[in-house]
Amino acid sequence: MAFSCFGVAIFLFLFLDSDFSFNSPPVFVSAAASEGVEITYGSVIKLMHEKTKFRLHSHDVPYGSGSGQQSVTGFPNVDDSNSYWIVRPIPDTNEKQGNTIKSGTIIRLQHMRTRRWLHSHLHASPITGNMEVSCFGDDGNSDTGDHWKLEIEGSGKSWRQDQKVRLFHVDTQGYLHSHDKKFSRTAGGQQEVCGVRLKRPDNIWMASEGVYLPVTGSK
Repeated sequence: MAFSCFGVAIFLFLFLDSDFSFNSPPVFVSAAASEGVEITYGSVIKLMHEKTKFRLHSHDVPYGSGSGQQSVTGFPNVDDSNSYWIVRPIPDTNEKQGNTIKSGTIIRLQHMRTRRWLHSHLHASPITGNMEVSCFGDDGNSDTGDHWKLEIEGSGKSWRQDQKVRLFHVDTQGYLHSHDKKFSRTAGGQQEVCGVRLKRPDNIWMASEGVYLPVTGSK
């Protein structure tokens, strides 16, 4: 399993994102890794829902209700390449690739395969009727609906691979949330991802597999 994750990560890293360049080698993190590697801008990561262990996932399939935008789900398969996200700064900042990310920082997450941004708004989510989470835009099209504030649980100041975090959506004031409520069998056991305004145990995520760029600077 670890070899498969590495293979997918290397492919994505080298061939799908032309923004990557580095002086020090990146850190490849597999499902079995437990080292608390620092997460920097430009890293390609998977986000694991702490309670259910499903990965934040998207693919080029629209919702059949709500906004009709690209759907976002929780996915059970660790090796799926549609669960990779690039950690990006918001526009008009001085942040650069390789900078560390502190608690309270507003970030964006770009879906690796489709280049769309993790997004939320006030449309109802398809199963629970909470706030829908979707993917929207492209490399040159992003707005404040793509802005998420990183909240690190505990005393950590900079985001690391082994830390529990919440992602707070700036526009809707809701937390990125998931649970064990699943779509139909045709969706392969995927579970709903949505936004909720209350801070709950089901709001917690952890960075897991990925390609972690080395630290080249910090604020």
